[in-house]
Amino acid sequence: MAEISTIARPYAVAAFNLAKEKKSLTEWSEMLEFLAQVSLDERMHAFINDSKVSDEDREKTLIKIAGKKLNAFGENLIKLLIEYKRLNVLPQISELFETLKATDEGTLDAEIIVASKPTDKEVDTLVKSLEKKFNKKIDAKVTIDEAIIGGIKVIVGDTVIDASVREQLQNLAYALKS
Repeated sequence: MAEISTIARPYAVAAFNLAKEKKSLTEWSEMLEFLAQVSLDERMHAFINDSKVSDEDREKTLIKIAGKKLNAFGENLIKLLIEYKRLNVLPQISELFETLKATDEGTLDAEIIVASKPTDKEVDTLVKSLEKKFNKKIDAKVTIDEAIIGGIKVIVGDTVIDASVREQLQNLAYALKS
């Protein structure tokens, strides 16, 4: 997944910079979200990855499906992604674009991973701490993952704060092997 984000990041940054320059962040956001959903459709995914389909057919089909949801820059993005065989990273481009947009607007997305469901007060306290640390409004999503055993793992943009029991045990095992 990290490799896909690395591939998608330059496209997302370029789209974001262009959208910001043209004052069309919302339009780009909607366009990229639509393209991401199209690329995730089971039949479209198979079509995109079919080696028997020409790049020209991929381009025509995607542009036709998108219709008026694509502007000229969106069409150029599709052509570029087809040329460099990167259509499969559309969902990640959309996701990274949204992160850049939220950061620009003063909001950061945070994923809070816990072993068991926290109380609303615990989440509120953590969100306030994160807002103080990052000096931005935090939009938090809580995920339950029993595999972390206990503790908490927080992902905010590229920052990972891992205070899970599982991570501590892995660190201990690594230290003991040294």
